[in-house]
Amino acid sequence: MNAPLTTATAELEQLLARLDPGAGLAERHLWLLDLTGWVRGDQASVPAALDRVQAFIDAVDARPELQSRLQAWWQVLVETVDITTLLADFGFAPRNAMVSEMAARLRHKLLPGSPETLDASELFSLALPTAFDAQWLAAVPEPQLNRLVRLLAGPDNQGLQWKTALLDAITYCAGQILSTGFAPDLRLRMSEQARESQPFHALIRDVESLRVEVLHGLRTPERLDEAAQRLRERLEACRAAAATVYQHFEDSGISVGLVFRVRQLRERILRVRALLDCVLSPTLALSAAQLLAQLVKVGQERRSLRALLRANSSLLAAKVAERSAETGEHYITRTPAEYRAMVGKAAGGGAVMAFTTLVKFGLYALALSAFWGGFLAGVNYALSFVLIQLLHFTVATKQPAMTAPAMAAKLKELDSDSAVQSFVDEVTHLVRSQVAAVLGNVLVVYPAALLLALGLASVLGAPFLSEDKALHVLDSLHLLGPSVLFAAFTGVLLFASSIVAGWTENWFVLHRLDSALRYNPRITHWLGAQRAARWAGFLRDNISGFAANISLGFMLGLTPAVAGFFGLGLDVRHVTLSSGQLGAATASLGLQGLQTPAFWWAALTLPLLGALNVAVSFVLAFRLALRAQNVSGVDRSRIYRAIRSRLRSAPLSFFWPVRA
Repeated sequence: MNAPLTTATAELEQLLARLDPGAGLAERHLWLLDLTGWVRGDQASVPAALDRVQAFIDAVDARPELQSRLQAWWQVLVETVDITTLLADFGFAPRNAMVSEMAARLRHKLLPGSPETLDASELFSLALPTAFDAQWLAAVPEPQLNRLVRLLAGPDNQGLQWKTALLDAITYCAGQILSTGFAPDLRLRMSEQARESQPFHALIRDVESLRVEVLHGLRTPERLDEAAQRLRERLEACRAAAATVYQHFEDSGISVGLVFRVRQLRERILRVRALLDCVLSPTLALSAAQLLAQLVKVGQERRSLRALLRANSSLLAAKVAERSAETGEHYITRTPAEYRAMVGKAAGGGAVMAFTTLVKFGLYALALSAFWGGFLAGVNYALSFVLIQLLHFTVATKQPAMTAPAMAAKLKELDSDSAVQSFVDEVTHLVRSQVAAVLGNVLVVYPAALLLALGLASVLGAPFLSEDKALHVLDSLHLLGPSVLFAAFTGVLLFASSIVAGWTENWFVLHRLDSALRYNPRITHWLGAQRAARWAGFLRDNISGFAANISLGFMLGLTPAVAGFFGLGLDVRHVTLSSGQLGAATASLGLQGLQTPAFWWAALTLPLLGALNVAVSFVLAFRLALRAQNVSGVDRSRIYRAIRSRLRSAPLSFFWPVRA
């Protein structure tokens, strides 16, 4: 029963025997790592760790010679490593750049650290690397902490050295805050009122006033409290001024790098507040332990690449979702007239895609390499999608990634049963719009591709596709083959194209390219003022669509080639393109082809392709929009019940508009 305790005691004796203040840098720091590892133990119990801390204190306190060695070791440690950098800089990026911080985190993950270091932050990470360290540090009682401080620093030390380090850290953080606050890209995006109030100008003066009040023994407590309150108010004014940058983001696009800098500034302000509370605390040792425990948590967060990307890209995701929501509203039909218009637009898109399908088959005749064949296929798709956009037609599968954010935006308003029913109405409108678009595409692209292939066959005097190629088309679309999985993967590509579209539009707005096109002297000299203005307005209205269409076209064309290079065997199955391919294959096989099982297996696959293209891209976009808009606490069971009720009471409303 006492075996674990006996083992821990024996390990402690070995540790204490190795304590040597005159050892080399690496050996001294290794001893610290071994000590904190011994306190941590198996990380099963915080009380067990506290018992080990108490055992260490009792063992040192009972031996004056050991106590002298420990104090000498501690003195060498604090003179060798600068604790100020730990207090001020730990957890922050060395440079205010998102890319450099990502590289630093990746380096920390992949490369081992060395205890032979003068960097207090690196030594701190090695000594206290786990979340359990934060737990036992925060749980150490004040009497135990006071005894530990006396053992380390001696009875004559009253915390002056620690307070000086805290004040130095506050000064260092204030300098970083001042530097960021005066950065041109941040300052230009603050509100005019924030710039006029000049909150950053007097920050260093307030910090120096606090230092004087803390270190000057003749000052009164009232003056110290006034200096601390002035600094707190100054920090709040700096935080509020930096927060006005977000208002600029709403109107002028989001820069992930600038978001990162604003977040770093906010975290610096919070660090100064924590350091200030520690300086003013009447229980200095307890506050110091709590601060170190918080730094351990900061170290845990700083190791996470996912946390960095999630924290600094959430606003961009919100803006992408918002811009997609604005576009997606145009794809939702609510009246019979809008429904018929959607079918007509989809029919036009299907007609264009029939030509796209035949051009794709024509590229096969060039016998190009995999990459160049995929590249030209991507060019074919991209040009077709852009033409459909300019002709104001539509491709059904491009809609869900745009309509999902529009639907998610309405989830914020579910505060009553009538709001739930209104949301279900929107769901029916959305599903009905998708059905109309898919039908318009498929019912036109199949006969159009069939007629075009027959027309080319009559001109060429031979079938447009060879029999082997036509049979290969049927085989590739077989219901029991991998087409269903490929259709789901294509849904991912459709979603990815919407992300590219949102990001591109945000980039276009952020860099004010529409204004540059409209007013840049060199551009207006070549184009003329009126034409430049028309081009600026045209690109502002269509840049998102161009980005979505071009990126989707190249993803559909190049993905099979790239996947084949890596031996992945991935392919794409776009319902409109697949329907056109089936039409071209039918033209080559003739009426006898309609009598083969392979044709009907392929025909049965088409509805599944459309459903998976639509569903996967919609679900991915919907989940992104929910996170981006911070939609939480929604009673989704009410929504699901209401949708099921609508399916039972009016199933046709999901496929055909109901007359008012």
